[in-house]
Amino acid sequence: MGEDNNKENKYSIIIPTYNERLNIALIIYLVFKHLKDVDFEVIVVDDGSPDGTQDVVKQLQQVYGEDRILLRARPRKLGLGTAYYHGLKHASGEFVIIMDADLSHHPKYLPSFIRKQKETGANIVTGTRYVRNGGVHGWNLMRKLTSRGANVLAQTLLWPGVSDLTGSFRLYERCVLEDVINSCVSKGYVFQMEMIVRASRKGYHIEEVPITFVDRVYGSSKLGGSEIVEYLKGLLYLLFTT
Repeated sequence: MGEDNNKENKYSIIIPTYNERLNIALIIYLVFKHLKDVDFEVIVVDDGSPDGTQDVVKQLQQVYGEDRILLRARPRKLGLGTAYYHGLKHASGEFVIIMDADLSHHPKYLPSFIRKQKETGANIVTGTRYVRNGGVHGWNLMRKLTSRGANVLAQTLLWPGVSDLTGSFRLYERCVLEDVINSCVSKGYVFQMEMIVRASRKGYHIEEVPITFVDRVYGSSKLGGSEIVEYLKGLLYLLFTT
C-alpha cells in the first residue's frame, strides 16, 4: 500500500474551523511558509462560523489561489468526525494531514511528519506530546494531569502502542484514513482516540513525531468538564467494542 517514494506525493491538509477568524490567516500563512517544496492543498471545513471566518478564508483564496485553499463550508456546527469526513470527500492528495485551526498545532512540524512517513513508509504519522522533545506549553498542572491521565488511562485499557491518543495532529495515507473513519462511531473529542485505536487494531503502521503543543492563542479551550465525561464514556465504549 505504500506509495512510490520517488514521485512527489500530494498532501491535503484538512483544517476544521468554528469561529477561528483570528487564527486562520496566521495558520495558513505558516503552512505556506513551512511547506515550501511540497505539493499541497488546504481544505478549510467551516461549520457556519458567525464571526466571519469564511470571509477571511475567501480573502486568503485571493492571495494563494482557490486551487490551493479550498473552502468547504457546512451550514452549522456538525462535529469534528464529520468535518474530517467532509474534508476527505474534497481531498485530492494521496496523504491527508489533519490539524487544528487554533494554532495549538504549529505548521513548522509538518515537514517532519512528511519526512517520517517517507523514511518509514508508515500509514499514519501522529504528533505526540509525550516523548522526548515533545511537550505542552501554557497548560496548568491540572490540565496536564487530566490530559496525561486521559492518555495513561486509555493506554492501560486499550494498549494501542501510541503514546498520545488524544492528539489530533496527524498525517494519514488517504485510503487508510477512509478505512479508519468509516469504522468509527464516536463524535467530538473521543473521535481522535477512536481513530488511532482502530487503526492500531487493524494493524496499520503508525509512527510518532515529537511536537510541542501550544494551548490556543485566541479564544477559550475546547476541553470542559462535559467533554471529560464524554471522553470517559467513549473510552469505555472502545474498551468493549474494539
